[in-house]
Amino acid sequence: MKKAGALLLSLVWIFSSCVSDEENAQIIFDKDIQKIEKYITQNPIASVKEEIDGGTGIRIYWTELSGSGDKVSVGDTVFVNYTGKLLSNLVFDTSIESIAKANNVYDANRTYEPLEFIIGLGMVIPGFEYGVFNIEKGDKASVIFPSLYGYGSQANAIIPPNSPLIFEIELVDIKDNPLADD
Repeated sequence: MKKAGALLLSLVWIFSSCVSDEENAQIIFDKDIQKIEKYITQNPIASVKEEIDGGTGIRIYWTELSGSGDKVSVGDTVFVNYTGKLLSNLVFDTSIESIAKANNVYDANRTYEPLEFIIGLGMVIPGFEYGVFNIEKGDKASVIFPSLYGYGSQANAIIPPNSPLIFEIELVDIKDNPLADD
């Protein structure tokens, strides 16, 4: 019996080591897309505009369009209100105090204000940055993306590894890149 168990473990190890990291990443990506599609089916988002990037699997659902025409460019400083959630709708972070309190993630030592960062420098996770880059000043949108564009296989606080994420974002303001040509 012990020999059979050892043989089985050896075979599992041999076959699992034959799968490349690229193949594993594709399997995780495909599972993430299935989870996102299931989420959207069970939790439809009332939107005025939608965009799905087939290559990345990133989805943007605009809940409000400002019509401002003010778009983000690489190097701009942006100010964004956000709420980050898992596909279970568990809020893990927000820049909005009332939402933090309502979802038991409030931290009295934190200042609740729009997140400020420079677009294009990788200061935030890629899925979040993609969402901000593709909306206009004053727009509100829900951005849903596979774990590859979030924290990947790394756990982060209460975010499990390989978790697709949802960010409800509002692009509050844009400061033009001072080095950009006008």
